[in-house]
Amino acid sequence: MDHSHGRDSDRHAGHGHDVSVDADRRWLTITLGLILAYLVGEVAVGLLAHSLALLSDAAHMLTDAAAIILALAALRVAARPAGGAYTFGLRRVEILSAQVNGLTLLLLAGWLTFEAIGRLVTPGDVAGGPVLGVALVGVAVNLAATWAMSRANRASLNIDGAFQHILNDLYAFVATIVAGVVVLVTGWGRADTIASLVVVALMLKAGAGLLHASGRIFLEAAPDGLDPDDIGAAMACRPGVSEVHDLHIWQITSGEPALSAHVLVHPEADCHAVRVGVHAWLRDNHHIDHTTLQVDHLSAEAHRTPAQSDPHCAAPHGTTHYAATDPC
Repeated sequence: MDHSHGRDSDRHAGHGHDVSVDADRRWLTITLGLILAYLVGEVAVGLLAHSLALLSDAAHMLTDAAAIILALAALRVAARPAGGAYTFGLRRVEILSAQVNGLTLLLLAGWLTFEAIGRLVTPGDVAGGPVLGVALVGVAVNLAATWAMSRANRASLNIDGAFQHILNDLYAFVATIVAGVVVLVTGWGRADTIASLVVVALMLKAGAGLLHASGRIFLEAAPDGLDPDDIGAAMACRPGVSEVHDLHIWQITSGEPALSAHVLVHPEADCHAVRVGVHAWLRDNHHIDHTTLQVDHLSAEAHRTPAQSDPHCAAPHGTTHYAATDPC
């Protein structure tokens, strides 16, 4: 039997990952500086102009700054090596960060909705000129911030969470510009409130998406695009393989799929050669490099049909794939 763990290529991946993390930190820090520099002025003008749209933008930008700080902290913590009880290290801290970012978007959307309903019932006087001017500057700042964030690795759910905050803020400023023009031309103050509700809808969409994606990782769901049944059936068709069961596919963190399985091979097959072949096939065809394969010989008297019990696992779970029955 062979209980080997296929992880060869990871020994050569550390340096490139460190370079990527350093670059991500640099772009996140640049974005944070842009946002903080603009935030103070926007709050002051929003209070003077009595603009809910500007104040909602400022509140959102405050969460942007918090999201980036959280993402930076998560990058640092996740870089710590595995050890002790944390055998995978602390890389899932990045997913916690993404989940917090998604939750803050939803909570902020709820607060802004409450404020907007009050403003729709009793609209205040909104100074369209300052609103428009600050929003135009805000678009420029957020375009620069969005460009900087786009240079970071958005395959990371942690960084994408911070990026969604920045992108939604850009949408908010565009809506605020429209509201400022309407207020200047028509004097209709409720346009400012309606602009904030447009931003709320975008926040809800982005926040729900982040919670859904991070929740799938915490619940050990297979990554999008990797169907366990299809992969299990194809593994059972590999040379020498008789059966595949107890197959699990999950993500350690975003962009790091992992797989474990119990593989039974024909009595005359070479367990080690089969494991190496299956690992290479998973890496080359599905980009799964972190694989743990328990490979055992199927004894000559143990041939069975899918309806028979499995003597190898006391409590098997998941679909069992047989070379004799699955289409190859």
